[in-house]
Amino acid sequence: MPSRSPSNSPIRPPSYALLALEPVRAGWEFAQHQVMREAALPQGDRHAVVVFPGLATNGLVTRPLRSFCERLGYRCFDWGQGLNTGPKGEIDAWLDTLAQDVQARTAGHAAPISLIGWSLGGIYAREVAKRLRSRVRQVITIGTPVAGAAEHTNVGLVYRLLNGSTPPADSKMIGKLRTAPPVPTTSIYSRTDGVVAWQACRDMKRAGRAESIEIEGSHCGMPWNPAVLRVVADRLAQPLRAWRPYAHSGAGSQGMRASAAPC
Repeated sequence: MPSRSPSNSPIRPPSYALLALEPVRAGWEFAQHQVMREAALPQGDRHAVVVFPGLATNGLVTRPLRSFCERLGYRCFDWGQGLNTGPKGEIDAWLDTLAQDVQARTAGHAAPISLIGWSLGGIYAREVAKRLRSRVRQVITIGTPVAGAAEHTNVGLVYRLLNGSTPPADSKMIGKLRTAPPVPTTSIYSRTDGVVAWQACRDMKRAGRAESIEIEGSHCGMPWNPAVLRVVADRLAQPLRAWRPYAHSGAGSQGMRASAAPC
């Protein structure tokens, strides 16, 4: 039976019409990114940021996002694993190794780090935060099915072709992956996402420092969508141990809609 959204309606993958429009929309968003004005955005404090790519993508695709963070004043790192083909072997062991690699990659930075994950990469970011805990100051997910599963996306076939296995379907494992990390968490989503059902991207059940922010855009263009980048800039600039929801930070007037869990 399909999972249900908070409104109790079944969550279904985006339509094939939206999926077909993804390349064109992502191209338009990239053009908008090229002329985006960044001067008024909050500047960074040089803390380290690690970016995890989506399924079937790598650091080349997320370079616009990393470069943006660098220009703001952060020390930004790619996840360092090349093409994202999904976890290999036993999932928990694979995630343990990934967390150890992130720890080593950012060892030269004493301050807690921020983790940003796009699509499947957002799942990695959340799981790494659970393992590193106090080493992480916040997690930002972009178009990530934090409250869903593979059945709520249009990438099941791609996953099988790249990984050689099916996405996790065990209810216990899915429950673990849906559990939020013990740090402030922001989920950015779009109702016109052509790859991941937007209802699956909202982390609405956690009673803590979690929020869901809606933007307008495609799924494939999220790493350079100006609306996404503005939210990322605001979230990264939150003072350490003084995190405030986006709706209350003074940035919520930029045309984005935010829905936050109780803080």
